[in-house]
Amino acid sequence: MAYAKISITRPIEEKIIWAKKCYRQRKRQFLEDERTTTLLKDFKKAAASSHALMSFGGIERECRECEEREGGSCCGFGLEDRYSGVLLLINLLLDRELPDKRNDPLGCFFLEKTGCALLARHVICVNYLCKKITDRIPSKKIADLRDREGVELELLFHLNERIIKILSDE
Repeated sequence: MAYAKISITRPIEEKIIWAKKCYRQRKRQFLEDERTTTLLKDFKKAAASSHALMSFGGIERECRECEEREGGSCCGFGLEDRYSGVLLLINLLLDRELPDKRNDPLGCFFLEKTGCALLARHVICVNYLCKKITDRIPSKKIADLRDREGVELELLFHLNERIIKILSDE
């Protein structure tokens, strides 16, 4: 199957359909590629490490309380437009389900009641911390989180590049 790119400007529903089709047709090829499977495994560990520090550092709690008490705003409508088809495909390779519909009419397409449906997230979703959090959380904890996020994002970059290469090779 030749790699047919899908534009970042396409609606999220179309990007999801594209990612699911690529996954169905080429899953085996991705998972038989040693470099891809290594990157997937390493990325999972790095993402888990970042998430653990967010939880341990109190950031996750702050975000949940903001969402519940103030209606949140970080994961707002339209944020999903930043996601590429390849990034969605990576989530499928990480055993993440992609939603079929928006859960919150004012929220990001991927925002569920328990948080983000995705493991591999756009850089803005990984890096963004509002002023409330940066004012409340000690700078040492934020610096530690930034270090871990850097590893996560570097691995995601390499994974994205590897997937594109596999899709492009005939």
